[in-house]
Amino acid sequence: MLHVVAVGAHPDDPESGCGGTLARYAEAGHAVTIVYLTRGELGIEGRPPEEVAKTRSREALEASRILGAKAIFAGQTNGNMEATDARAAELTRILEDATPDVLLAPWPLDTDPEHQIASALTMRAKSSLRYAVALYFYELDTGTDTIGYAPTSYVDISRVRARKILALRAHASQSFANLYERHDAKIEEFRGRAIGATAAEAFVVFSASAGRGATGSLPGL
Repeated sequence: MLHVVAVGAHPDDPESGCGGTLARYAEAGHAVTIVYLTRGELGIEGRPPEEVAKTRSREALEASRILGAKAIFAGQTNGNMEATDARAAELTRILEDATPDVLLAPWPLDTDPEHQIASALTMRAKSSLRYAVALYFYELDTGTDTIGYAPTSYVDISRVRARKILALRAHASQSFANLYERHDAKIEEFRGRAIGATAAEAFVVFSASAGRGATGSLPGL
């Protein structure tokens, strides 16, 4: 059994970028954890951040349950995320407890600064672990947020796509059309064409020696 950890800046980030992959890992009997660095406090316009945090936390817990994952909230605040030594140490402690074999994080070249921070903190935490961990970057709204993305690995999510959709629908305070129909669905279908599947999620492996254009899957899948 592998331990798989996905890190995201906000609720719905991991579900959007690698929700199908997480569902496949859970389906195969692996232990899956989602680390939300914030509770998405600024994610509902016109409502107080404290109220929004409660709503979006409930949604994230339900989405994680649907995917077969455990949810952890790291304690940062949407709109005020930090890439400090203290925050890196905080994430390192979470990862030490989760003992990941496979680590998933947002692609570092992203127009959203909090996605950038999530990626940077994950890389710093990974480097602090006392053992080797396979790190893969996932994409978010490529062409809008994620830029300069050239996948090295693909995961066929055709048979778990419905579960990913249910997980995204659990984020009822957010626009499903914006989360999935305008972005994720099109990206999944495009990535699926690369491997002859109906739908796929694509990743970039964190390795200086990784070749471009490879079509390998992730460990354990």
